[in-house]
Amino acid sequence: MNQVLEQIQQIGIVPVVVLNDAKAAEPLAAALCAGGLPCAEVTFRTAAAEEAIRIMSEKFPEMLVGAGTVLTTEQVDRAVAAGAKFIVSPGLNPRIVKYCVEKGILITPGCATPSEVEQALENGLEVVKFFPAEAAGGLKMIKAMAAPYVGLKFMPTGGISQSNVREYLAYDRILACGGSWMVKSDLVDEGRFDEIEKLAAECVSIVKESRGK
Repeated sequence: MNQVLEQIQQIGIVPVVVLNDAKAAEPLAAALCAGGLPCAEVTFRTAAAEEAIRIMSEKFPEMLVGAGTVLTTEQVDRAVAAGAKFIVSPGLNPRIVKYCVEKGILITPGCATPSEVEQALENGLEVVKFFPAEAAGGLKMIKAMAAPYVGLKFMPTGGISQSNVREYLAYDRILACGGSWMVKSDLVDEGRFDEIEKLAAECVSIVKESRGK
C-alpha cells in the first residue's frame, strides 16, 4: 500500500477542515498535533484553503496534510504546490483521477456505487472515499460493496460523528473515517483550540478502542 495511505490508516480519523481565514491554520494544526491527530483534509471550498495547506505543511512537517473537495486539475496543482500529500474529491471525475495517477499524486475519489468503484479500480486505486457515507447507506452499503471488490478499502465521509464512528472503524475494510466534529467551524472561528485538542485526543482513543489496539 502507498506510504501515505498507510499513515492515514494508522491515524484512523481524518479531520475534514473548512477554513475561512488562513490565520487559523497554524493554531488549528498545533491543536490537532498536540491531541495526537497529526492529519487534516483541508477542503478547497474557501479562498483560504491553499494558504492554509501551505502554512500547515511548512510549520508542521510531521503533519499529513491533504486537500479535499478538489474539483479541477488546476486545484490539484495548487494543492500539491502548497504541500498537500493527498487529494480527495467528492465524486469520481475520470479526468482528475487520471491526471493524479499519471503524476503519481495520491487521490481518493468519492464513490457511492459499484460502477464508480470499478472506475477507481480501472485506474489502479486501492482506496476510495465513500461519500456521502450515511446518506448513501452507511456501513451496510459499504459491506455490500466490499464483498465483490476484495482488495479495496473505503474511507467513509459524510455524516460520520462520535456516535457512529466506532462501528465504521471496527470493520477491517475501512481505511479511516473522515469527520468534522472535532474541527467544527464555531470552534475554529471562536479560537477554542483547547477544545479541538481534547476532541482530537478523544479521536485517538476511539481509534485504539475500535481497532483493539
